[in-house]
Amino acid sequence: MFVKKIVMGPLLLVFLFLVGCSENEQQNSSNELEDTQQKQLSLPVEALEVITGYLDVPWSIETHENTFYLTERPGNIAKIENGQVERQSVELERDLATAAEAGLLGFVLAPNFTESNLAYAYYTYEDSVGQFNRIITLRLEDNVWREESLLLDQIPSGNYHHGGRIKIGPGGNLYATAGDASEREIAQDLDSLGGKILRMNLNGSIPSDNPSPDSYVYSYGHRNPQGLTWSSDGTLYASEHGDNANDEINRIEAGQNYGWPIIEGNEKQEDLVSPLFTSGNEETWAPSGMDYDEDKLYVAALRGSAVLEFDLETGEYREVITDIGRIRDVLVEDNYLYFISNNGDGRGNPEESDDRLYRISLSELE
Repeated sequence: MFVKKIVMGPLLLVFLFLVGCSENEQQNSSNELEDTQQKQLSLPVEALEVITGYLDVPWSIETHENTFYLTERPGNIAKIENGQVERQSVELERDLATAAEAGLLGFVLAPNFTESNLAYAYYTYEDSVGQFNRIITLRLEDNVWREESLLLDQIPSGNYHHGGRIKIGPGGNLYATAGDASEREIAQDLDSLGGKILRMNLNGSIPSDNPSPDSYVYSYGHRNPQGLTWSSDGTLYASEHGDNANDEINRIEAGQNYGWPIIEGNEKQEDLVSPLFTSGNEETWAPSGMDYDEDKLYVAALRGSAVLEFDLETGEYREVITDIGRIRDVLVEDNYLYFISNNGDGRGNPEESDDRLYRISLSELE
């Protein structure tokens, strides 16, 4: 795989691409036992590598046989081999919405992708009725991804809070995060798909072991969840944007209520689940994509402008990557941490070759 090597100092990155630096805030966190402490970042990170740049608002990372597939919000899939980017067009049944945070979002390849050329995607669209999100299958033919089947439609959408992450879980079901579409009350409404984590079979049907056998809702009371991952023992974790602050990392259990908008952050109430970690009232992470490795969660932070590492054993967290701006998604594979910047999403300060796909050896973060 072609990469470019970067030397990263405490305050400055010097490398072949031009990169702007942004200030980073110190963050505090607390877990459900209220004893979490932020671990101080030890030595500066070295050997950060750029796989490619000039990406167009990338949102989700997928890999297959050393090839990357990245969704770009304006409606393409960036195929990356040996550091070279090839943009594959995506033909959808509905027009992509242009609202803030909207577009082509979550993307995951089918388990049998080699044979089927099939993938699953989540996108925001507009039609004569209004603006919604939908989950579909895409088929790759002649270097074009075409919408093939509709799995779930009319997931609430608004000016903000689309959710959008999709992942295939250890049991083979498809999970999706759905935001509250800026209508906070729907997060507590079990008849609405908004403000939820959803679960379905790969053909779009409702699993018989869902909390309710006639509902896609797996958990509820979420504001704008954007990350999903599983630990080695099958435990599901999710990241969630709080209301200005009070961002959350949650341990997800079927049928549970995660409190929004009744409680947030460190607040507690009977029958509502408080987060495993929270940024608290004074800090903001805006956590997005996440992945797991050896009792640690790696989480992309947009407002936090960092990749955050949460230690599930010690209850501590730290920033392991900083000074390259907004981070949208992460992936752990073959002892490497991959992540994408998102400085071109309208809220960052993009430099000449933004946005970029990076990697670093996990051993460098120890």
